[in-house]
Amino acid sequence: MQSSVFTVGQVNSYIKNLLTRDFLLRQIAVKGEVSNCKYHPSGHIYFTLKDRTGTLSAVMFAGDRRGLSFTMTEGMSVLVTGSISVYERSGSYQLYAKRIIQDGIGDLYAQFEELKKKLSEAGIFDEQYKRPIPKYAKRIGIVTASTGAAIRDIVNISSRRNPFAQLILYPAIVQGDAAAPSIAAGIETLDKLGVDVIIAGRGGGSIEDLWAFNTETVAWAIFNCGTPVISAVGHETDFTIADFAADLRAPTPSAAAELAVCDVRTLLAEFAGYETRLKRNAGAAAARERLKLSAYRAALQRQHPRMKLEQYKKGAGDRHRDLSDLMHRKLTEEKNRTALLAHRLEALSPLARLSGGYAFVTDAEGKNLASVKQVKESDEITVTVRDGSIHARVGEVSMRDVQK
Repeated sequence: MQSSVFTVGQVNSYIKNLLTRDFLLRQIAVKGEVSNCKYHPSGHIYFTLKDRTGTLSAVMFAGDRRGLSFTMTEGMSVLVTGSISVYERSGSYQLYAKRIIQDGIGDLYAQFEELKKKLSEAGIFDEQYKRPIPKYAKRIGIVTASTGAAIRDIVNISSRRNPFAQLILYPAIVQGDAAAPSIAAGIETLDKLGVDVIIAGRGGGSIEDLWAFNTETVAWAIFNCGTPVISAVGHETDFTIADFAADLRAPTPSAAAELAVCDVRTLLAEFAGYETRLKRNAGAAAARERLKLSAYRAALQRQHPRMKLEQYKKGAGDRHRDLSDLMHRKLTEEKNRTALLAHRLEALSPLARLSGGYAFVTDAEGKNLASVKQVKESDEITVTVRDGSIHARVGEVSMRDVQK
């Protein structure tokens, strides 16, 4: 007799009905450690509950988050109340959480905090031991899996930013019991090769997936490395012991590539800016020096003997001209004064009076006779008129009254 044939959907629906009718599974409280927790943009929270014996997928829908007063993190121990049902599309059962309360710190988280405290007290997290990341690294060492998103992202970003940078991959095991020794060996090997910087990391995952980077082995390998180390483990929200031990933490492998590999385009743009400023400053400096040189040349020309001689000649010419002008003015003034005096003298000259019909009388000795008292009868006198002199002898002297 042939058995009935069911579709996948019918089987999943049947199982879901079985679980739904189970009274225990409709209202159940499960205690476990949070792992692989993801807050979806829709508001839903997807996570896994685990303990030493197994794991259980769980989801809390956005409508049930109102009573959640804390943020769930990897390793946190919680008590989840909800129901068990089947997600028919994937055929998997999961816990649909209605209420979540914090129940303490999980085992892995406790180990993480204990190791973090131990290494912090040992001093390997101290800032004084942090080495600067070289700005222009030529050889970049990478410790990660040879396959996966991490190495692809690093290679793509490095090729875009600086195609001349050399990438050296140490294909390490990044998950499982053999991961920590493999990662430590990769760091030590690349350090001996003399690379400029080392990126150690992997893509995201649960706290168990990333646990190799929370080991003392990897922490001491990073601390003892002479080459600067950038940790790039998981996603931006994931923090590991390696992050604290490294010289620089990158939130993702892609970000680590951005930090380790200089952008040639930015560098060339900076060089172009430097060149422009250099030319501008050099041009301005040259212009200033040319002005100084012109000033020095002018000063030197002013001090040249020929220039001095020209200045003296010009000064002498100016003084000669001034002296000539002064002499001309003086001569003109003297001529004018002489003409005036001559005019005045002419007006006082006896000849001028003689021309008007007057005569000039002198005695025998040539003395001017201004009074009859100066002569007597028979004295010789000379009478000078306009056109000559008359010599005479006094015949008679007569006096007359003169009004005073």
